[in-house]
Amino acid sequence: MSKYDIIVLGSGPGGYVTAIRASQLGFKTAIVEKESLGGVCLNWGCIPTKALLKSAQVFEYLKHAEDYGLKVKDAEHDFDAVVKRSRGVAEGMSKGIEFLMKKNKIDVITGYGTLKPGKKIDVDGTVYSADHIIIATGARSRELPSLPQDGEKVIGYREAMSLSKQPKKMIVVGSGAIGVEFAYFYNSIGTEVTVVEYLPNIVPVEDGDVSKQLERSFKKNGIDIMTSAEVTNVDTSGKGVKATVKTKKGEEVLEADIVLSAVGIKTNIENIGLEDVGIVVDRDKILVNDFYQTNIPGYYAIGDVTPGQALAHVASAEGILCVEKIAGHHVEALDYGNIPGCTYCSPEIASVGLTEQQAKDKGFDIKIGKFPFSASGKASAGGNKDGFVKVIFDAKYGEWLGCHMIGAGVTDMIAEAVVARKLETTGHDVLKAVHPHPTMSEAIMEAVADAYDECIHI
Repeated sequence: MSKYDIIVLGSGPGGYVTAIRASQLGFKTAIVEKESLGGVCLNWGCIPTKALLKSAQVFEYLKHAEDYGLKVKDAEHDFDAVVKRSRGVAEGMSKGIEFLMKKNKIDVITGYGTLKPGKKIDVDGTVYSADHIIIATGARSRELPSLPQDGEKVIGYREAMSLSKQPKKMIVVGSGAIGVEFAYFYNSIGTEVTVVEYLPNIVPVEDGDVSKQLERSFKKNGIDIMTSAEVTNVDTSGKGVKATVKTKKGEEVLEADIVLSAVGIKTNIENIGLEDVGIVVDRDKILVNDFYQTNIPGYYAIGDVTPGQALAHVASAEGILCVEKIAGHHVEALDYGNIPGCTYCSPEIASVGLTEQQAKDKGFDIKIGKFPFSASGKASAGGNKDGFVKVIFDAKYGEWLGCHMIGAGVTDMIAEAVVARKLETTGHDVLKAVHPHPTMSEAIMEAVADAYDECIHI
């Protein structure tokens, strides 16, 4: 029986990052993966979807070339080629993870891993042991009873990025990051898209102003939006799909070629041996302490299977913190109140900290600043004037409570707010930090200036 210091179960952005950090710290490390290195994020999530979205963005530039003084005749898209490019990007990244495993002398064990008592893992009949076992099995598309997925007419995100044929009409159920990203992609290449959201606002976890702006932008681009609406039944017996949607006005039947179910995720915790080991689970999540130890010594869990935000960068941070704690380093517990969230539709969305409503609900006396990209020279020059930056400060102490952005490239801008909040930077500190001109990032400084009645350009 092979013996390791650390075995990681699952090779997504939580698992493979954890394995690499463990190896860097001198641990003899192995990683168990049943499918492809990189997990869902790299192979069927974060990375290939961004490739699809980039193709959509380029196609939109071509369609609007005249806005930039250019002429492009009869721009067309090749759906198969777009999908092929996306798959190629994912495959290239997966090979990159293979290289990193070899570089860091990590043993890759291919197969289905099942936890066993005594700090062991059974991989398709072969048993391995370790001093520490870290569970990083991630999550998959959640299915609703009223919306069973058949992989053909009612699909999840995995099928959505590898369809053999572009649908003429698509219904997207759910308007979180996955839903709105696919809604944007398919709409941009000519599919008629309807988004159905159960709650009153699309992207419901975002600040209310961001939700309203995205809805305006989507409607301007021809996406139909149905909020406070629920799909109660789907009929796939005919050529396409008939979806019954319940709204405040009554029931409505929508017809489409495909329904994409984007109603959240389900953790991959079944049939991995949790019950045999005695690891405690609550509401579909493995319970852990601040350093990701489960209730059973020697077993840890990180990423989507734990109660924190189900985001790739969170899983990576948790894994690094977990193994550094095992190595005896002095580490601080992760601050889940300072985790950035990014959505890569167009316009992009990025946020961190409290929304305006959350800040009010917590009793803060707040200062709010907002700077529209319509007043930004860089945004105007780039032809991307939709959106804004919104900042929220505690009026008493100047603490930066929240930052919410919607616009071109904002997912690359949000880190400024994350770092500033980590360093307990005040609004006045941000104002005195010179921002380069002309850039989109100036909008952060301008929004802060607006909060303190010092804004120059609006």
